[in-house]
Amino acid sequence: MDRPIAAQAAVDTQLYAAVDLGSNSFHLVVVRVVAGNVQIIGKVKQKVRLAAGLDDEMMLDDASMQRGWECLKTFAERLQDIPVNHIRVVGTATLRLAKNANVFIQKAEAILNHRLEVISGEEEARQIYLGVAYTSANQGNTLVIDIGGASTEVIVGNDMNPISLVSLEMGCVTFMERYFVNGELSEANFRNAIAAAQQKLLPVRDDFVCFDWQQCLGASGTPQAITEILVAQDISDAIRLDYLHNLMQQCIDCGHIDRLSIEGLEEPRRPIFPSGLSILIALFEQLKIDEMQISGGALREGLIYGMLDNIQHTDRRLQTLQELVARFHIEATQAQRVTQLALRLYEQLCAQSNICNFDARAVLEAAATLHEIGLHIEYKQYHQHGAYILNHLPMHGYTQLQRKCIRDLVRSHRQELQASAFDNYHPDVRPLMWALSRILRLACLLSMRRKDHLLPDIQLTVTTDTWSLTFPDGWLKAHPLIDAELANEKWLQHKAGLVLNCQG
Repeated sequence: MDRPIAAQAAVDTQLYAAVDLGSNSFHLVVVRVVAGNVQIIGKVKQKVRLAAGLDDEMMLDDASMQRGWECLKTFAERLQDIPVNHIRVVGTATLRLAKNANVFIQKAEAILNHRLEVISGEEEARQIYLGVAYTSANQGNTLVIDIGGASTEVIVGNDMNPISLVSLEMGCVTFMERYFVNGELSEANFRNAIAAAQQKLLPVRDDFVCFDWQQCLGASGTPQAITEILVAQDISDAIRLDYLHNLMQQCIDCGHIDRLSIEGLEEPRRPIFPSGLSILIALFEQLKIDEMQISGGALREGLIYGMLDNIQHTDRRLQTLQELVARFHIEATQAQRVTQLALRLYEQLCAQSNICNFDARAVLEAAATLHEIGLHIEYKQYHQHGAYILNHLPMHGYTQLQRKCIRDLVRSHRQELQASAFDNYHPDVRPLMWALSRILRLACLLSMRRKDHLLPDIQLTVTTDTWSLTFPDGWLKAHPLIDAELANEKWLQHKAGLVLNCQG
């Protein structure tokens, strides 16, 4: 009897929780630390819309406070199972602004039986950045944006270090109350909301535009809602300004918040979507953002990892790939063979083409490493099984769009190559996806004997859709199996409108 109890106590000491009392939603996340890895085991989110209870005198009304307290009662039960020193509870913009915040805080602390810390805007921005950095990859300078209910945080940093950060008093709840009175979605209301957001950004714009960032990541909220819309409409792409303008026009065409209907927009997000969209448009225009992808974490993850001083700051992508190779019993030596060959071909492609970008190498490396993940189910359709598995797996260090690219490359790495395989990608991305798919297919085919030191130096020559592989004289004749498989691959690519030549 004693042993199970002791084992349970050991498990409990590995539980951590973060509570984020935001201006729009209250969040609880619970994680378990296993062998140095962080596993999310519970998430609770409730739309409280605390900021909607702020009046002109910056006083919270009773109704909004009551909504918050009722939510915290549900959180309190879950927190009972977690050591007190493994819990952090923070309040953000609304509790910074409210003159009677102490009334809410005192009762909230009594409900949770835990101290509630109202953090500054700068500290909120720092924690958001850390949450993004811990769950995303190191890719040089990164611009991070989080649109909350009453504040918007903008941060630029490198690796784990925020370089410049700011918290601005503009949010999707407060802007909805101020600029879309009675739910009216007119062009004038959007214009006024965007102008107000631009005015807030003017004093700090140059502090961020001067940085040459390699990627822009949106942390939850409005960017997440827009990404869900793109997914629902089968658009595989990052967030771009033309999408935002199109969504704004759809809102205007609906005329009123009660009639707002956009495919992929979830009901809980609908009441504050236009205001968040206005702020995001202003951010894109003022900070000259070309595209934005969704991060893997935000404030809550920053709070969690901040409590885990013993967690090493390892490469999140490498850690993800290693975990998946072990979990799905992928043959690591074969994955490495395919990856190394794919990257050699990719380098030759980049030397002859301008379609490569900083994302592509990481996406190709992941797809090559995981191309046999579907063998966990069975052989015949293992590329389809692999795509299914990857569609339902979290992959820390990779954005949502990158995960889609990896999934689709795995799906297309063998058998028929559909001419429409990448039609749902943006025209700017489509040629690169075709190129990566062809590279992965060739790398898998040429590595089919699963032996080291078998392949000679192979030269790839690229001219638009025509690719040529050159082997040493006589090599293909001496390896009739690979020669036959290449002949079949030439036919499969031909049916997809591509040309592959092989000689040697």
